[in-house]
Amino acid sequence: MRSSNPVFSRRGFSRATGYASFGSAPQAGGPAVGTQGNPYADGNPYAQAPTNPYAQQDLQYGAPQAPGTTADRMTMDDVVMRTALTLGLVVVGAVIGWIYLTDERFGLAIGAALIAMVLGLVQSFKRKASPPLILAYAGFEGLFLGAISNFVDTKIAEGAAMQAILGTMAVFVTMLVLYRTRIVRVTQRFTRYLLIAASAFVLLTAVNLLFMVFGGGAGLGFRSGPLGIAFGVVGVLLGAFFLALDFKQVEDGIAYGAPRQESWLAAFGLTMTLVWIYLEILRLVSILQGDD
Repeated sequence: MRSSNPVFSRRGFSRATGYASFGSAPQAGGPAVGTQGNPYADGNPYAQAPTNPYAQQDLQYGAPQAPGTTADRMTMDDVVMRTALTLGLVVVGAVIGWIYLTDERFGLAIGAALIAMVLGLVQSFKRKASPPLILAYAGFEGLFLGAISNFVDTKIAEGAAMQAILGTMAVFVTMLVLYRTRIVRVTQRFTRYLLIAASAFVLLTAVNLLFMVFGGGAGLGFRSGPLGIAFGVVGVLLGAFFLALDFKQVEDGIAYGAPRQESWLAAFGLTMTLVWIYLEILRLVSILQGDD
């Protein structure tokens, strides 16, 4: 299972395909042996007895224990608490960055962003969650977010930071409602197309950055004007759809009795996705108000 940022591929609860067996609501119970009665069990390390250490202890009863009855299984409370801690560190870092990493110190904010990117990459390629690594990522990411938010808010579009915060919250709540009501359904096809779209988006962003660095000016125009607005809207939509994948992974992990350590990966993924959405909305606001 990989991390949950649109830049990275996803980690699911399936060894065979790299994705969870999506398509219908997860089942908390079901046979512990084989795949009968559970469409998610095929290739799922948490649903199969031979590969699930938590299921083996319950073979005599014919089904795994309900999620949350064992101390070392992931619960919703675990995910909420760790996500709150991670986002809290982002906020603390953002306050520090807003106050201290301005003007001549802005270069330090760029350095913090690079460190956060490296830490995020390291964690996303690790097989297990590393809480210190995740928390360090959150702190450095917060420093950059605070500095860039202050820059945009004071020099380009006054009030942009608050608008981006409110916009991010609105996207999160909207996608949560759409996911819970099954208006948005996470399927293998949904995941595959989303990863392709996100890869193309990141590639275009990288190419645009190279043109800006070596060619000067606005590059390919993805960061300003009508094309920049359209590109920003696509970025926000991609982030919103990745939130649905985050919700799905949390739901599946709890249903199949994933180890509690997985809740750190869920918190890490949600944080990265929310940061992605915030930055895209901040850029959109700066373009819209900067063109006035």
